[in-house]
Amino acid sequence: MTDAKEKFGLIAGNGRFPFLVVESARRRDLDMVVAAIREEADPEIASCGYPVHWLGLGQLGTLIRIFRQSGVRKAIMAGQVRHAQIFGPSFPDLTMIRMLAGLRQKNTDALIGGVARVLEEAGIALVNSAILLEPHLPAAGTLTSRPLTASEQADVDYGRPLARRIAAMDIGQTIVVRDRAVVAVEAMEGTDAVIRRAGRLGNRTSLTVIKVSKPGQDMRFDLPVVGLETIRNMAECGATALCIDAGRTLLFDREEVVAAADRHGIAIVSLPEAE
Repeated sequence: MTDAKEKFGLIAGNGRFPFLVVESARRRDLDMVVAAIREEADPEIASCGYPVHWLGLGQLGTLIRIFRQSGVRKAIMAGQVRHAQIFGPSFPDLTMIRMLAGLRQKNTDALIGGVARVLEEAGIALVNSAILLEPHLPAAGTLTSRPLTASEQADVDYGRPLARRIAAMDIGQTIVVRDRAVVAVEAMEGTDAVIRRAGRLGNRTSLTVIKVSKPGQDMRFDLPVVGLETIRNMAECGATALCIDAGRTLLFDREEVVAAADRHGIAIVSLPEAE
């Protein structure tokens, strides 16, 4: 539950995630300030109806100053920041430089965890990024009109434990399997790119896409996200099944996603984390 008197800060990356957070905040009559990442956020976020400040990826000190001056005490990260951007041309400010200097590793968990720590030291708590989007976290079950076939289930049984190990190492959250063999593993390129790569390697036939949350997933950031683009890429690349984690994967445009999957004969299942 949220208090309508609270003011939230939204750190907006790319994709639809930030827009859905804004829509939910408006429906609940919440006050919000948006910090849009210049290299990532859709320019249309400027018309969201809330104050929007455009920042470079490395402007952590500016982010804190804007939030504090605006009275923000709780922040939400929404939308992917492409991992490759971390090593891009954005010049970090002094606050970001100090944060980076204190990290022993530069992987995603360490970087975003470092940002969260600096925010908290400034009196701004980074909260569950799905706090306003509970309906977009599907429960366990088969979401499409058809369940997994026996061969797709075998791929899931084989690939899901492997995907968890890869996610635990903070390499990626998606693998693509065919005939109980790993065709492609996600790294910095993202889910859509790894599906397309798997289509080239797997001759566009009978691919099973497995997308997992990290073990002990920190719900404040880096949640797995699935949307229409995922299904379009799967259909184009010959993938016939998608497995996601129940309660830990954001599924946007659910009705449209399921309808598109049904049209292309793609099965989508949402499985409990323990399985």
